[in-house]
Amino acid sequence: MTRQSLRQAAWQPHAGAVRAPARMRDWLTTEGSLTARLTASSGSFRVRRLHQRAATCLADEARAIGLARPGRVWEREVLLVCDGKPVVFGHTVVPTSCTAADWPLFSALGERSLGTTLFYDPLVRRGQLEYARIRAGHPLMERVRASLGGADETLYYARRCVYRRRQGLLMVTEVFLPAVLALTPGQTQQNTK
Repeated sequence: MTRQSLRQAAWQPHAGAVRAPARMRDWLTTEGSLTARLTASSGSFRVRRLHQRAATCLADEARAIGLARPGRVWEREVLLVCDGKPVVFGHTVVPTSCTAADWPLFSALGERSLGTTLFYDPLVRRGQLEYARIRAGHPLMERVRASLGGADETLYYARRCVYRRRQGLLMVTEVFLPAVLALTPGQTQQNTK
């Protein structure tokens, strides 16, 4: 594989195409809000915002968000943390052509989950989920490693989705970290007994 090919993931329309283990596939195919599922599966949930700034989108994102080539976007990266452990790395891009009317709460999210706005806004339309394996050489792999202080994983499973609101597009990519497999549904109730 060339260095350039590693910088792009092979996004697939079916979760089975990435050959994830069954427990990881269960997380990848979560219906509805991932935030709601993580909250229900842990004693404590929080969003750790890494940054939110102007940036250039990744090479394998451009076409999906309506750009002919990598261009300027608003980028937000977070870690979703359950019981003190990062379980998902979130990467969101919004083309700079979108207006505040398209995504009114995006700039003011802070440490709040994007999912809390996406799934409860009747104007938001969710697109088709896509799935990929993220390997060394892909920019998201390097960002995940940096956010975790140099993790040595060689492969992560990810999903992404384009959301539409009014005339605006927003793409959310979620990279699932190995710690997500330690979570179990109903853990919240067990922790409160």
